[in-house]
Amino acid sequence: MRWDHLFNDLESQLEQELAADEVDVMAEEERLRLGRLALRDRFQAMHTRCAGRAVRLQLTDGSSVALLLGAVGRDWIAGETSAGGATTPSGLVPIAAIAAVFPDAAQAAESIAAAEVAGTGAPSLSARLGLGFVLRDLCRRRAPVRITTPRDDLHGTIDRVSRDHLDLAEHEPGTPRREGSVRARRILPLTQVLLVRY
Repeated sequence: MRWDHLFNDLESQLEQELAADEVDVMAEEERLRLGRLALRDRFQAMHTRCAGRAVRLQLTDGSSVALLLGAVGRDWIAGETSAGGATTPSGLVPIAAIAAVFPDAAQAAESIAAAEVAGTGAPSLSARLGLGFVLRDLCRRRAPVRITTPRDDLHGTIDRVSRDHLDLAEHEPGTPRREGSVRARRILPLTQVLLVRY
């Protein structure tokens, strides 16, 4: 009879230890999952699960912009922007130009929860496109742009995009790029581009 109590007690202790080990393994798996999580993955989750809600960004120059995510690329995000109350149709923000993200509670929770599926399946076309590719498209379309850098707010048309820089023909906002209307030509390293509105 005493043996039965001893075996029951040992069995109970073993079950408790196994349950504690399982909790520890699950906690470690969660830490590893979060450790692999990239900011781009969180933006992708906000884009797919929190559509219709803008996320507020602080750029590296200290300015803020609200962005309604429309696309998430390899190293950029894009969508409708507003800054200082003014709304513009489209904006492109390099992820490297983001100093902080201020998600609402739902965006924060969804961006962590949805990260479980990040990296599974074939990435979308936009997820494979880099910043240079998107800027080259704006260049090809001759779209007038407003580029924010840490020191300037520039208006013009992108003439060409190279590996790590772009050439901007500066002209008055709202005017087409004509040789006579170009005030200056500027070469900008892509690392200085904080926001492109078009």
